[in-house]
Amino acid sequence: MNKFLSTALLGLVLAASIACTKQPQPAGPTQPAAQPDAAQPSGAAPAAADAAAPATTEESAPTAPAETVTETDDAPESTEQAASGVQPTLKLATATNAPATEHFKEGANYRKVVPAQPTNVTPGKIEVVEFFWYGCAHCFQLDPAIEAWRNKGKPAYVEFLRVPGMWNDTLRIHARLFYTAEALGKLDALHSTIFREINVNNNPLNTVETMAAFFKKQGVSPEEFQKAFASFAVESKLQRADFLNRRYQIDSVPTVAINGKYVTDEGKAGGEPQLFQLIEELAAHEHGG
Repeated sequence: MNKFLSTALLGLVLAASIACTKQPQPAGPTQPAAQPDAAQPSGAAPAAADAAAPATTEESAPTAPAETVTETDDAPESTEQAASGVQPTLKLATATNAPATEHFKEGANYRKVVPAQPTNVTPGKIEVVEFFWYGCAHCFQLDPAIEAWRNKGKPAYVEFLRVPGMWNDTLRIHARLFYTAEALGKLDALHSTIFREINVNNNPLNTVETMAAFFKKQGVSPEEFQKAFASFAVESKLQRADFLNRRYQIDSVPTVAINGKYVTDEGKAGGEPQLFQLIEELAAHEHGG
């Protein structure tokens, strides 16, 4: 293994057993995801240690001091550049009043993102982003519905993106796994397979060796894997994912962001069907429907 990979993965042996809380646990669930205790979600402390903590439907990060990210960290191109005919890559969402809806309430079912965040979609489209983690049992359970909605259910004006969670080393190595599969052109074919490998087959895929062996079974040579794994494209996307996690203040997954302005999850929405209804209502409002 070259020096870069050795350095990038130093300390993962210690972090591999840390999920989304300060308590040690496997990077992937030790039981198939179909059997989580609804009252004791994956990644949460034992009920005896925190009996007052409410049950949730997402993985949560440990409490940490708030990080200040200025609006100039990823500012759009200057007006002079725009005037020169160069189209900015990012479109800065503009703040609006909360959408009027008879079904959902701001503060209870979703929160407004302040300030509104830049989006990176085709003009006229509405961006919907899922923040997720391959080792999260709740992400695994939600993924079939996300896939069905992404492929057949979402409105034509919605562009759907995935961004991996990035708040600890275990999540970061799985984020690298996600972007490596994308760089190899295998993401669509392997996304669900990776979820099953971790959550059902109990293979955490948290080392270079286990990931290389997994990709080899999928027809990717070790040389191809190593090249993509350490590529500039993957490094750039990891940096972008980390930036988005900080801008949206992501501390639990799965979490969904709509058009840079709203954030929600299955628990806040009231269930899986309600989550997609809420996403579509907010997207329709942003689209002017």
